[in-house]
Amino acid sequence: MAGAFTILAALVLRSIVRRKRLFGAGGSKDAERALVFGAGDGGVQLIRQLRRSEVSQFNPVGILDDDAGKRHMVIEGIRVHGGREKLEELVEKTGASTLLLAVPSLPGDALMDIRDRAEAAGLHVLVLPTLDSMMRGRATADELREINVNDLLGRKPARLNQTQIAQYLRGKRILVTGAGGSIGSELCRQISQFRPAELMMLDRDESGLHAVQLSMNDQAMLDGDDTILASIRDRDSLLKIFEKRKPQIVFHAAALKHMPLLEHYPLEALKTNVLGTFYLLEAAEMSGVETFVNISTDKAANPSSVLGASKRIAERLTAAQSVQDKAAKYVSVRFGNVLGSRGSVLTVFEKQIQEGGPLTVTDPQVDRFFMTIPEACQLVLQAAAVGTNGETLVLDMGEPIKIADVAKTLIEQSGKRLEIVYTGLRENEKISEELFDDSENPRISSKHESLSEVRVPPINLIRSEVENICDHSNARRWLTQHVYPSQSAKTSRSKELGE
Repeated sequence: MAGAFTILAALVLRSIVRRKRLFGAGGSKDAERALVFGAGDGGVQLIRQLRRSEVSQFNPVGILDDDAGKRHMVIEGIRVHGGREKLEELVEKTGASTLLLAVPSLPGDALMDIRDRAEAAGLHVLVLPTLDSMMRGRATADELREINVNDLLGRKPARLNQTQIAQYLRGKRILVTGAGGSIGSELCRQISQFRPAELMMLDRDESGLHAVQLSMNDQAMLDGDDTILASIRDRDSLLKIFEKRKPQIVFHAAALKHMPLLEHYPLEALKTNVLGTFYLLEAAEMSGVETFVNISTDKAANPSSVLGASKRIAERLTAAQSVQDKAAKYVSVRFGNVLGSRGSVLTVFEKQIQEGGPLTVTDPQVDRFFMTIPEACQLVLQAAAVGTNGETLVLDMGEPIKIADVAKTLIEQSGKRLEIVYTGLRENEKISEELFDDSENPRISSKHESLSEVRVPPINLIRSEVENICDHSNARRWLTQHVYPSQSAKTSRSKELGE
C-alpha cells in the first residue's frame, strides 16, 4: 500500500508541475494581455508557444475565429469566444491590449476590417508571417510583426513553374528593352540566374543601365556588350542592333507609364508606346526572333486614358504580328500596379511620410490590383515559356485593394500621426481598374491555373501615317480611333477619352 501510494503521489505531483509548465506559464510577469484571432494551425502553434514560454511578451487571454464550427473550443486552456463581432466585448471582458492575427491567408479586405475593429477597440495589431514562411518552419512568437502592404494582397504570391522557365531561357540570346526601369531591371536579374547565352540590356537612360549593371555585377563599367544605349523610337538603330546581335527572345518593358503626364502629352505616348512597339516588332521579324513578349497593363482593358489606349494598341500590334509572322511567338502580358516600382503609389506615400505628410489619395473608393515586382517578372518569364502565339496573358491578382487602405497601413507602420487628404479623381482616371475588356472572353490557361488567356483583335498600322502625326490633339484623336476595331466601340471610347 505504501509503495503504491508513493508512486501515485509522485505521478500526481509530476503532473501538476508539468501542467503548470506547459499550460500555465502565460509569459513573464509583465507580459501584455493579448487576444489571438485564428484557431487554425497557425493559431494553435502560436498559443502553444506563448503558453509554454516563461519569457513570452504576450499572455493569451482569449481566442476569436469567424469559423462557427470552432466556437467554444479550448486550445491550451484558452477558449474560443466567437468571431470578429465579439472583439470589442472580449476586450472589455479581458482587458487585452494587443490582437495577434494568426491567419496568414486572410483576404485583404477581411484583414483591413479586423484591423479597423481592433484599432477602434484600442488594440495594437500584430500578424504572423505568411504561410510560405510558416511552411519552412513552425510559427514562432518572435516572428510577429506589424501589418505591411504585402499583407493587403489578400492572396499567396503566384508561384510559377521555375523549371519550365529555366528550360526555355537557358542558352538563349535574350534582349530586354527598358532594362533600367523597375520591371526591366528585375527581369534582367531573374533572367541572369537561368544562364542565358547572352543577356542584352537596352535602355535610353544611361543612369538606369548603370544601376541595373551595378545590382547584378557589383560593378558598373558600362563598357561591355551587355548594355545597349538606344531609344525604341529610333527605328534605324533598332534594325541595326537586331541585325547585328540576333536576339532569340525579346522582353519589351520599355514604355511611358505615368497617366496624368500622358494626358497632357499624348504625342509622346504615341511615339513610345505605339510606334516604339511597332519598330521593335518589325525588327524582331526581320532578325528572326523566336519569342517576343510585350509587357502591358490593366489600363489596356476598357481604356479611358491616353496611357490605356496606347497600351491597348500595343497589344493589338503584337497580336497583328502573330498573324503575319507564323515562325515566331508573339504574346502580351497584362497585370496591375506593381508594389515598389518607380513612381508607384507606394514610393509616393513613403516620400510623403518622410516629409511629415499629408498623404494624398484621389478618392476614398479608388482601388487597384497589386502585385510584387518579382511576381510580375515571373509572370513575364512564364508567358515566354507557355504563351500561345497571339495571346494576351493575365495573372489572377485576387481582389483589388483600396489605395486609402494602403495609405492607412503605411501611416500605422511609420508610428506617426499623419493626415490623408483626398484630392479628387484625375482626368480620365477610373475608380476601379479592370483586368479584362468588355469585348474579351477570358479562359483559364491549361498550362497554369494562375493565368488567364484572352485574344485581342489585331490592327494593321500604316507606319508613315502615324509618323506624320506631329501634334498632341491629332495624336489623341488617332489613339481614340484605333483602340477598337468597330465604329460603335470607337464612338463610345471617344467620349471616355475626352474627345
